[in-house]
Amino acid sequence: MTTSAGPVTTAHDPFVHPALFYRDEQEYLDGTVSFVREGLAAGEPVAVAVPGERLRLIGDALGGDAAHVRLLDMREAGRNPGRIIPGVLRAFADSHPAGQRVRIIGEPIWAGRTETEYPACVQHEALINAAFRGRAVTILCPYDAVRLPGPVLDDAYATHPTVIPAGSRAVRDSAAYAPDAVVSRYNEPLPPVADAMTFPFVAESLTAARHAATDEGRRLGLTGITLEDLALATAELTTNSVLHGGGSGVLRIWAEDGHVLCEVRDGGRLTDPLAGRRPAAGGRRGGRGLLLVNLIADLVRVHTGDDGTTIRCWFPRRRP
Repeated sequence: MTTSAGPVTTAHDPFVHPALFYRDEQEYLDGTVSFVREGLAAGEPVAVAVPGERLRLIGDALGGDAAHVRLLDMREAGRNPGRIIPGVLRAFADSHPAGQRVRIIGEPIWAGRTETEYPACVQHEALINAAFRGRAVTILCPYDAVRLPGPVLDDAYATHPTVIPAGSRAVRDSAAYAPDAVVSRYNEPLPPVADAMTFPFVAESLTAARHAATDEGRRLGLTGITLEDLALATAELTTNSVLHGGGSGVLRIWAEDGHVLCEVRDGGRLTDPLAGRRPAAGGRRGGRGLLLVNLIADLVRVHTGDDGTTIRCWFPRRRP
């Protein structure tokens, strides 16, 4: 199927999620600015969440129209891909009446994302489709067709039901669309680190585990709110292990590449791919542990399988 640019809906699902491929600054602006202006002309709320240098380009090109758009630097708002759905996309979409179509440009993958970050990024792109199924939302995701590696561009075809090729305004179906397969493929094992501080825990030692993590984080250079974030993540993850992961687990803390890493392994299996990526339900207590960790950590990676679940999160030694 080939159509003109703009929202493409079906009788089955009003959610629209195209990938926009661009080769240069002009193609980027041609695709994104027209998308924004079409939304504004239709009376649709519009948000743009892209890396800061791209955000300035779009803002300048929009001129006075920029005042009517929610503008977010994805390098900050989406530093951890695991918080983009609850903290950026759903936060904007849910702030408008049910049934009103909203438009969002989201660019979570850019040249410079590390190999460590990428599995979480591509899983995020795949999971958007499940998170917004049935919603009147259009999310356009730009991809740099020159600077991004070929496998990343291939993954974009697998995570987006429709694509806009570079230099084109036509929206086409993606023959490679397979988001569930992408989520599964990037459910990669997280090998243990030999020199990490290790603390096995059970229900009776949760407080001791939190203190051990805080002491080790402080020794490794964390201070202030980042040290408090490490303590909160430790408390949430270890409690989840006790309640849902077989009653026990192993906590590990170590330093790596300017971050302090916190990891919790247990014997449970995480069966919900969107766990930790949904906004907290109003009036509901509990079930927010992994969401909180996503909101405070620089990166969260998860591996789950028949032998258990590992959740690893990154905290900067010096937050910019």
